[in-house]
Amino acid sequence: MGNRILIVDDAMIIRMILTKILTMAGFQIAGEASTGAEGVRKYKEVRPDLVTMDITMPGMGGISALKAIREFDPQAKVVICSAMGQKALIMDAMQAGAINFIAKPFDEAKVIETISTALQMK
Repeated sequence: MGNRILIVDDAMIIRMILTKILTMAGFQIAGEASTGAEGVRKYKEVRPDLVTMDITMPGMGGISALKAIREFDPQAKVVICSAMGQKALIMDAMQAGAINFIAKPFDEAKVIETISTALQMK
């Protein structure tokens, strides 16, 4: 059984693309969420090995959700997903405890490499 990933993104197409990339690479999708608040609830419910977190979502954004997840579980592994032009937000996310980021649009090999490396981190 592959590592379990929770995908949090308000765009269904992004969740579908990540699901396809990750399942083809042997990962298991533990769940999906379309808002930060839903992502935090789902994290507590399914306890995934890693979360991919969109940085900008309506309501609770990715950085707030990241902080809430890390408060609940300081060992949580969260990889931020963001558009290329969001360098300041990516830096904020890294300071809040994200372990890496994936740029949109996704490069399949880069997604797999980033997730694999993040899962091996202590």
